Amino acid sequence: MTTSRSGAVTLADIETARDVLEGITVVTPMEGSRWLSTLAGGDVHLKLENLQRTGSFKTRGAYVRISRLSEAERANGVVAASAGNHAQGVALSATLLGIKSTVFMPEGAPLPKVRATEAYGADIRFHGQYLDQALVAARAFAEETGAVLIHPFDHPDIVIGQGTCGLEIVEQVPDVKTVIVPTGGGGLLAGIAIAAKSRKPDVRVVGVQAAGAAAYPKSLADGRPVALESMRTIADGIAVGCPGQVTFDAVQEYVDDIVTVSEDSLSRALLSIAERAKQVVEPAGAAAVAAMLDDPRRFETPAVVVLSGGNIDPLLLGKVIRQGMAAAGRYLGLRVHIPDLPGGLATMLTELAGTGANVIEVMHERISPALHLDEVEVQLQLETRGPKHSDLVIRRLRECGYEVFS
Repeated sequence: MTTSRSGAVTLADIETARDVLEGITVVTPMEGSRWLSTLAGGDVHLKLENLQRTGSFKTRGAYVRISRLSEAERANGVVAASAGNHAQGVALSATLLGIKSTVFMPEGAPLPKVRATEAYGADIRFHGQYLDQALVAARAFAEETGAVLIHPFDHPDIVIGQGTCGLEIVEQVPDVKTVIVPTGGGGLLAGIAIAAKSRKPDVRVVGVQAAGAAAYPKSLADGRPVALESMRTIADGIAVGCPGQVTFDAVQEYVDDIVTVSEDSLSRALLSIAERAKQVVEPAGAAAVAAMLDDPRRFETPAVVVLSGGNIDPLLLGKVIRQGMAAAGRYLGLRVHIPDLPGGLATMLTELAGTGANVIEVMHERISPALHLDEVEVQLQLETRGPKHSDLVIRRLRECGYEVFS
């Protein structure tokens, strides 16, 4: 086997890692997606890494990395920095191997990820707002205690472990033309690209980053890892401010394109996955679907879209779904002037009911320079079936003689 401690990762490394992971991780399902296939004009498949053990692909790389530590290295334990998914992979892997683990998480890390990491056996410490800041604390801890730092992406063994997902992809969809991968630091993207391109040199591999945390486009343009000055995204799982050298080199060599997606696109994608694929994913896990929904004909089919993780706080899930519905035109906010008469509101709401719109919230405004003495302004929040239905609602209210302001 080619060494994975230094130098380039090889297909042989990844194939050997699959044997290491047997019985530890699962071969995640590959499901056909009719709705994405219709949009793309060809077969689209979903690689369900959200159904992986610990809820994301991260266990693949974490276990391979930790399993290769010497007895002397294991004695001082391991330390990691993570927003949640890598934390769970490290905690579970260390526990399975009988090794103590400490995980530094950013302040405000999703509670379900914190609890799950604790349940897998890690000692959790909080530091900083972003993963990069938590990583600084983890490095300092490693220097002080002798614990081995398990980097979330920038180590050959991590890339090797994540690459086993790429082997599964080309075996489950042998005629795949495009693989679309959510991307933060690039461990999953690099591993999949190396595995897929080594098996099928003509396959196209595309990484997807949140626009508010997209370090790769500038880094690739400059030919070296370049740190972002700031980040802002709901996709905490791919909020990485700077690529690592190991992953950058692999991405530069093997990956065909990097695209970015907006927060609205991430929200729409998460909602669509829940409604159409019946899968729960976190915003980072929805990034590849977001890219396809933004421009479905951009990707040659058959295409595989990776759902990289499903660990999401229920409160955030509700918020993102609402944002996704708004982005999809399924929430409609209106101001309607109605007569200030008994039954005036009931009459207007009856007309709304006839359109099939669902009233979520109603507020009255009686004092405004824009109102006549015999008028009341009603502020409405409605749920509709989409933009065409919203237009129908507005048109119906105006046909009934109401002044409507959107």
